[in-house]
Amino acid sequence: MARFYFDHNATTPISPEVLEVLVPALSGVYGNASSIHQIGQAAKQSLELARRQVSQLLGCSSKEIIFTGCGTEADNLAILGSVRASKRTARHVITTTIEHPGVLKACARLEDEGVAVTRLVVDSSGVVDPNDVRRALRPETVLISVMHANNELGTIQPIAEIVAMAREAGVLFHSDGVQAAGKVDVILPDLYAISGHKIQAPKGIGALYVRRGVKLIPLTFGGSHEQGLRPGTENVPSAIALGRAAGWLVENGAVERERTGALRDRLERAVVGRLDGVKVNCAGSPRLSNTSNISFEAINGEPLLIALDLRGFAVSSGSACASGAVEPSHVLTAIGLSRDEARSCLRFSLGRSNTVEQVDALVEALVESVGQLRRVSPVAVHV
Repeated sequence: MARFYFDHNATTPISPEVLEVLVPALSGVYGNASSIHQIGQAAKQSLELARRQVSQLLGCSSKEIIFTGCGTEADNLAILGSVRASKRTARHVITTTIEHPGVLKACARLEDEGVAVTRLVVDSSGVVDPNDVRRALRPETVLISVMHANNELGTIQPIAEIVAMAREAGVLFHSDGVQAAGKVDVILPDLYAISGHKIQAPKGIGALYVRRGVKLIPLTFGGSHEQGLRPGTENVPSAIALGRAAGWLVENGAVERERTGALRDRLERAVVGRLDGVKVNCAGSPRLSNTSNISFEAINGEPLLIALDLRGFAVSSGSACASGAVEPSHVLTAIGLSRDEARSCLRFSLGRSNTVEQVDALVEALVESVGQLRRVSPVAVHV
C-alpha cells in the first residue's frame, strides 16, 4: 500500500539535500570540535559553517546561535536560564495557555521556585491579544514567552507587536519558533528556539538564538562548549545537517510556503464542500501555510485517524508530545471547544513530499471514512 504523510508538524522526513551532507559527515567529520589538531579543527570549521547557515535563516549573527539537542531543550534553556539569571527578588513571567508543553512545564517548574506566572487565555481565533500581554506586565516581570506559531492550529502570533512592547518595557521576550522557522518571517525577540527535525534535519539537534548581551544560567554544567551555555561535545554531524536544512529554506522557503498553502487550501475547500458537520478551526486567523485543524461533528478523532492510517494516510489528532494522552488537547479547549469537540479534531500538516494527487486521495479517504464512522455513531442523526 502506498503511504502518504500528512503529519509534518510532528516531524519531517530528512531531505535529500540534508542526507547528502549528513551521511558523509557521520564518518568523515569525526573530530572533536574542541581539539586543536587538524581533524578537530576541520570539525570546528564545519560546526561554524552550520552556525552561520542557521543565523542566515534567522537573520542574526552566528555568534548568537547556540546549538542544543532539540527545541524543547532550547525552550527550557531560554526560560529557566533567563529567569534564574535575574537578580530580582520578585520575578514574574507571562505566557499563554496554548504553548507547547516544553514551555508550559518549564513555567510550572519556575512556579515551584517561587516565580509568579501569568497564563494568558486566547479566544476562538487562537491568537493572543497583545493588549492582554501589555495589561499583564508588572514591575517584577522578567520574561514574556509566546510561541511564534501554534503546532496544532497553525495560528501565527503577533510577535512583532510583542517584541516592540517588551523592548519598551525592558522585559526579555522568548518565542518558541519550532513550527515557524522557515515558514514565517520573524522580527527576532531576545530568545528564539528552533528544532532540526521540524525542518527536514534529523532528530536530536536544535538551536537557540540568544541576543547579544542576554544573560542565561545553563541547565547543565561542564566545559565551555557553546559559550558555556550548553556544555558537552557538540553533535557536529547533526549540526551540519541542521545548517544544510536552514540553507535550503533560505533558498526555497518562500516558494515552498506558497506551494503548501495552495495544497492546504485545496484540502480545506474539498473537505468543507463534500462533508457536512465539519469546521476548519481558526480559519479566519493568520496561519501557517501548511497546517489545517478540522473538527468532524459526531466523530471521535482517534477512530478517524486509525481509519485513515489503514488507508495509508498519516495524520494527527494533536501534538505528538501528547500522543496517548487521555485528556483532550489543551490547545483546542483553550480556544473554547468542548471536550467532545476537541476530541473530534484532526490536524493535517503538509510538507515537501505532498502533492495535489495525494491531497485529492486524502479527501476521498476522508469522505469514505467519515461516512462509515457516522453510520455507526449514535449521534450521527444530528449531522
